[in-house]
Amino acid sequence: MKGLITAGTNNLFTIECDDGVIRNCTIKGKVLKSDRQFYNPLAPGDVVEIEVDPINDEKGQILSLEPRTNTFLRWNVKGRCPQLLASNLDYLILVTTPDEPPFRPRFIDRALAQAEHQGITPVVVCNKWDLAEAMQVDGRDEEFNEIERRLSIWEELGYKVLRLSAKTGEGMTEFVELLEDHLSAFVGQSGVGKSSLINVMDNSCVLRTGSLSQKYGRGCHTTTKGTLIHLTLNETLVDGIQGRKANIIDTPGIRRFVLDDIEADDLALYFREFEPFVGKCKFGLNCKHDTEPECAIRDAVEAGNITEERYDSWRRISNEIRTGSWED
Repeated sequence: MKGLITAGTNNLFTIECDDGVIRNCTIKGKVLKSDRQFYNPLAPGDVVEIEVDPINDEKGQILSLEPRTNTFLRWNVKGRCPQLLASNLDYLILVTTPDEPPFRPRFIDRALAQAEHQGITPVVVCNKWDLAEAMQVDGRDEEFNEIERRLSIWEELGYKVLRLSAKTGEGMTEFVELLEDHLSAFVGQSGVGKSSLINVMDNSCVLRTGSLSQKYGRGCHTTTKGTLIHLTLNETLVDGIQGRKANIIDTPGIRRFVLDDIEADDLALYFREFEPFVGKCKFGLNCKHDTEPECAIRDAVEAGNITEERYDSWRRISNEIRTGSWED
């Protein structure tokens, strides 16, 4: 029979099977056919075919993987191979914050490029928006304006951007309307409030939330493995209607997001405002878009068709790919 993977580590996966039974399953022979070697061969959201253990009905073996519509993954530096985070997604929810932990737009730019590469629809969510509003009260207008500038840039590129707060409830109604009846993965650095958002969306969820490191301003890992959760949406967020659903894959916090299977020379193809200018430089596809004359991309920056912020982000990420030295 077929089943849906909801969680798993190493070679033990939790699977919701077609007969309604949740089983712990291993991969038969420990190998699935693939043209690449992965840190983990399966991820939450994958659909597999299993055979039930004839002795224990709550166990089984995975025989094969059904074709995926998409996958979201990153390069695992320690394992030196790609790591699958989620499969068969409708939305990729990229969660950031204006503060606590600090706003990191290049993390989002990396994840947006990976989403473009994988053909997944990303949504940028700036949680803890109450802290952004507090910046203005505290006289931190310059920081607030920079955050708004970055969020507006993504909006102008056609990405959906939501400003919300799990603490105050601001923006949560629009958020759950987007996620209802879809499968979405939450991706972000530790401490941005992914689990807090899920707890607000479904009163029956009590996911553990963590505090920030006082020394580094970073979040502590509270979600240790990716898990697919079926939410019954909070009635107060859906016009008081009972039984409305959403499916979320809560992924562990990522400190350093390293792109997978994107070469530095190809990165411009996954910055959507760069793509129309690729190949139109004097040196064609050989142009590095740095100091070469008659570079269509740098001309687009000067003309205002590409922002200085995104060009600088593209340049830094390209350098990270070339050197193999990635920032947090």
